[in-house]
Amino acid sequence: MIAEGRLAREFAAHGRVDDCPVIDTHGHFGPYQAIHFPRSAPEQVIDTMRRCGVRWLVMAGHQALTDTQRGNAEIAAAVARYPDHFRGWWVLNPNYPERMECELDGFETQEGFLGFKLHPNGHETPLTDDAYVPVWEYAHARGLPVLTHTWQGEGMSSYREVRTVVEKYPDIGLLMGHAGYGDWEESARVARDHEHVYLELTAAYSVRGALEIMVEHAGSRKILFGTDHPWFDPHYGIGCILSAYMTDEDRRNILYRNAQRLLELPLD
Repeated sequence: MIAEGRLAREFAAHGRVDDCPVIDTHGHFGPYQAIHFPRSAPEQVIDTMRRCGVRWLVMAGHQALTDTQRGNAEIAAAVARYPDHFRGWWVLNPNYPERMECELDGFETQEGFLGFKLHPNGHETPLTDDAYVPVWEYAHARGLPVLTHTWQGEGMSSYREVRTVVEKYPDIGLLMGHAGYGDWEESARVARDHEHVYLELTAAYSVRGALEIMVEHAGSRKILFGTDHPWFDPHYGIGCILSAYMTDEDRRNILYRNAQRLLELPLD
């Protein structure tokens, strides 16, 4: 254990901490080609959540990354069936601009979706491409959150593209999925300098020292917990946060307070 605290001790002893619920802001649902997820059925996911104290999982459909209509419908059904555990991200694909207006309208008709999910690298379309303009305008006008894949480098989804977008659309609650993986300081500064930009921790928590860099440069109030569940087990991600050099107040901010404030999810 790198760092110690009450939350870390109780988590190690019991596998969860009852007065520290967890909101996982980055999950997925459904099968994915050539990969076996051993505990991916909804009931199994809920059991995992219960065992490690995850109160909410906000997820996008794997299928939605290639077929938005079927994949978003799949998430809508899961959320409707398990409304006390799941919320959804509505996936949009910029490669089909002729569908964008209709799919944005579709978002308004569905219960249980909090905002939009984008995957610039997977869709091979930079965040700054004009194809996203309808998404940005829609989300900006309504103050909706957008979770987007971000990664180091240039040209698709780095902190540079994020900064360009939020300077034009400052009212979007933009979650930098994977926290601009690798460009830790630069991504943290973008979150620090823009009120509604957050670092989402999927995979980033596993890099030793990355969490401390983010807390130092952005502050714990600009960091959200996420796992890519079922790709990664939430016990591991929670453990990384509980063992990093930060205070229990920082850990609470990251594990649930920031997401509760941004996404307005009840914790009772």
